Amino acid sequence: MLYQRKKKIGAVAYWSAVGIVAAALICVQPVMAAETMWDRFSAIMRDFYGRIVTISTIAAVTTAAVALIVRMVSRNQRAVDEATNWIKRIVITWVILNSLGFIVAYIQPLLAGGNFGG
Repeated sequence: MLYQRKKKIGAVAYWSAVGIVAAALICVQPVMAAETMWDRFSAIMRDFYGRIVTISTIAAVTTAAVALIVRMVSRNQRAVDEATNWIKRIVITWVILNSLGFIVAYIQPLLAGGNFGG
């Protein structure tokens, strides 16, 4: 008898908790409907991309400065050629990384108007 009573109390407590959670979700849904999951994801990616561009710019300027100093100071032709190649790679990579933001900004309105935007 005692076991069945405890089991019934546990079931009542469980279903009460489920009801409370369901009621809370129903009440919160209109508040959260203003911002969809994709809007939040887009904001997070914009912030992440902004930080990546900032870090990559600092790294590109620092390594390009070192390569430029090596290029100007070195007497070894091989080191000068390597420094020149590094500067070219740094500039190309930096331009590509910064162009990704423009490409995404151009493509996003096209996708938002189609079936992919939601």
